[in-house]
Amino acid sequence: MDYLQAVILGIVEGLTEFLPVSSTGHLTIAEKLMGLNIDDTQVTAFTAVIQMGAIAAVVLYFWRDIWRIARAWVVGLVKPEYRGRFDHRMGWFVIIGTIPIGVVGYLAKDLITGPLRSLWVVAFALIGWSVVMLVAERIASQDRGENRLDVKDVVVIGLVQCLALIPGVSRSGATISAGLFRGLDRVAATRISFFLSIPALVGAGAYEMKDAFGPGISVGETAVGTAVSFVVAYASIAWLLQFVAHHSIGRFVPYRVALGIAVIVMLVTGVVTAT
Repeated sequence: MDYLQAVILGIVEGLTEFLPVSSTGHLTIAEKLMGLNIDDTQVTAFTAVIQMGAIAAVVLYFWRDIWRIARAWVVGLVKPEYRGRFDHRMGWFVIIGTIPIGVVGYLAKDLITGPLRSLWVVAFALIGWSVVMLVAERIASQDRGENRLDVKDVVVIGLVQCLALIPGVSRSGATISAGLFRGLDRVAATRISFFLSIPALVGAGAYEMKDAFGPGISVGETAVGTAVSFVVAYASIAWLLQFVAHHSIGRFVPYRVALGIAVIVMLVTGVVTAT
């Protein structure tokens, strides 16, 4: 990998991490088109590590909310009067909602970094999950805001988030859709999606860090990719929150389907190989 490729992948990560279009799917496609070996352990690790740049953008964007929630959670551990407050409960919600993907991600690591790293999987997941997104928007009541979030909501959203381990599904697409199925409005579903992304992606990046550096990918290239993803992701967060307040996530479906079909065409015609 060279620095130009690191910059390109950083841009792709930053643009797609929080949009319901699958950042891992886009990174896999981009890596393959640039001639990188998507089965290589270092490439897989690089993909996970640069996501931490996007997570840093979330932390910076929501730092006031994060500080308030973290403080209320910690104080609530020793002061019972805090335990009924929403911020304290939100701290528990993030922890509870993160447990499923942590367990599944660890147990299915070989599957995730092996057979699922196929462009056939990416293509069909892009198209298949688009149907789920459309159904979620169609039946969503959107009659509950963030302050009415409960444990059942975060358990469901956390379980559905596990499906995002399949490249092409999209972590944000999965969690926002799950929130809509639970009756949350789009903004509430999107905000909980952001909060759940922090421990999930930090954990994945930290776990893969040990494999990220070597003869093919240097610390410098990884740092550049991470920095670029941070800058681009920060801008995309602000845009997405404004977008979902007034538009359906179904707006992303035509793009997802078109990209999935394009990947299938490239695979069938031999332009690229699946792995």
